[in-house]
Amino acid sequence: MSTSAADATAAPDRPAALIGWRLLSLFYDFWPVLALWMLIGAVMVAAFTAAGHDTHENIRPLTAWWFLEWALCWLAAGGYATLSWRRGGQTLGMRPWRLRVGGADGGVPGWKALWLRYAVGTLSLALGGLGFWWAWFDRDRLTWHDRASGTRTVRLRKQRR
Repeated sequence: MSTSAADATAAPDRPAALIGWRLLSLFYDFWPVLALWMLIGAVMVAAFTAAGHDTHENIRPLTAWWFLEWALCWLAAGGYATLSWRRGGQTLGMRPWRLRVGGADGGVPGWKALWLRYAVGTLSLALGGLGFWWAWFDRDRLTWHDRASGTRTVRLRKQRR
């Protein structure tokens, strides 16, 4: 049997799980998101003080103010991610690692799919990254948020100069 015939009958390689690259990307993206959170925190403190609270009083956990602040932080991070994915398929953290998000069909995913991806990704992180680690066992190397949203994360080839 010739080598080309053996190659043709061999099972196709499984795609890479990209777990390390995804985690590096998340770490890199943490910094611009942290800046957004700090801005939201400053606005919330100003609003809290303007609402008549003492300037030395903190927003207490599990109060309406606290839930509002965390909801705004979650929405701001989601806005950063989904807008980046929609405009070019990449967040700032995905660029150096050559990762890109696209639809399963290769097209640009819709807003609903991207927000679903973000929400399921948030749940995955809240569960200790379980949805990310799942990619090592998935037959197509997809994470929970890839599967749920019908999107894919791929690693782009290095561009030659």
